[in-house]
Amino acid sequence: MRHFLAILCLVIAGAGWPVQAQDRGADGAEVLTTWHRLVLELVRHTPTYSPPVASRAFGYVGVTAWELVAGLSGGRSLSGQLNGLDMPPPAAPADIDPVLAMHGAMAASVQYFFGNTGPTGQRAMQAMTDKTAARLAAELPPEVAARSLAHGAAVAAHIIEWSQGDGGALVENMGFPMEYLPKSGPEFWVPTSTIVQQQAPLLPAWGKNRPFAMPMGNACPLPPPPAYSEEAGSAFRTEAQEVYDTSRSLTDEQKLIARFWSDDPMLSPTPPGHWVSILLDEMERADWPVDRRADALARLGIGIADAFIGCWHTKFEYDLVRPVTYIRRVIDPGWQPILITPPFPEYPSGHSTQSGAAAGILTALFGENHSFDDATHEADGLPVRHFTSFAAAAEEAAISRLYGGIHFRAAIDRGLAQGACIATHANRLETLE
Repeated sequence: MRHFLAILCLVIAGAGWPVQAQDRGADGAEVLTTWHRLVLELVRHTPTYSPPVASRAFGYVGVTAWELVAGLSGGRSLSGQLNGLDMPPPAAPADIDPVLAMHGAMAASVQYFFGNTGPTGQRAMQAMTDKTAARLAAELPPEVAARSLAHGAAVAAHIIEWSQGDGGALVENMGFPMEYLPKSGPEFWVPTSTIVQQQAPLLPAWGKNRPFAMPMGNACPLPPPPAYSEEAGSAFRTEAQEVYDTSRSLTDEQKLIARFWSDDPMLSPTPPGHWVSILLDEMERADWPVDRRADALARLGIGIADAFIGCWHTKFEYDLVRPVTYIRRVIDPGWQPILITPPFPEYPSGHSTQSGAAAGILTALFGENHSFDDATHEADGLPVRHFTSFAAAAEEAAISRLYGGIHFRAAIDRGLAQGACIATHANRLETLE
């Protein structure tokens, strides 16, 4: 609740946008950033927003912002570059205000993708929509304000229509299929929770969704995980033993790392939101103009969304057992990891894949050795962490899953590699002229 209250305070105070703005470009950047910060809080408070679903929303909201900017600034549309987006959005009419158009696009997009959020989220979206529109339109002729908002809404509608054919628009039963028959064999995933709903895995068909930039869900395939074995000295048993031994000797720093990157649904903006939070902070610190911000948010959203499609495709290809199941069966029946095991197969690590993709995209935007502070969880009482590069942050996010006791080494290392491959597709997009 305190996160929403902070956002609402920004809205009521005008989010720092002066009525008589000297620099409408700066206002556009602020509008874009503030809407994305609200999205982070909506993800946290919307029950169906598991990490894959959240990644999809970040992708489409980001593309909406870029298509609005491209149409007004002469940048290149992503139509013809993203799967299924064959036509650009409607052309902008003459004499519109670009900042109010951005607000119209963001309001329509966010309200659509978070239409099922709770009452607090609905009030936050409505307050952002109404108060920001009134403030930005105060010095404009009414007809200009109306045209600007209408154009933004038209761009959002174009992207929303495109989104409806990707396979991920409808999430039923919180993402858990009503009927699911687990595979038979000790190597395969079995439920790790006693919750009735989680006797089926989360979103088993997500890997079949239409990707954004990569050509298909298996565009970045991985080799099989180590062959299942319970024999001492085997590669699989050795990886399981590493998870077990690590869990029994965790340092305070390793426990903190596991909690910092856990990013559990309903308690955080989820793993994709963590990386969006990092990007928002770094763009504000660098004082980027609106076109660069829209480009970066679109690329990151696209890359993370594709990472979850690619990762889920691989997860359900191999359907690998989780450490908690194997270790209790083979090593120690009473073993308990420090993190709750997520309800889906193990290989590869979703944290690793999406972090590898995010790091590849952000490195292309900011440079190889860009140091930064990650304050994503400062409001949750966790300390700010410093990193010397985005790759270093991705590696820490990945290894956090070993510390948490929920992933084997191969899933961690190969997930990072898969993410790096997926990032190349987002990095190839042509946007800024």
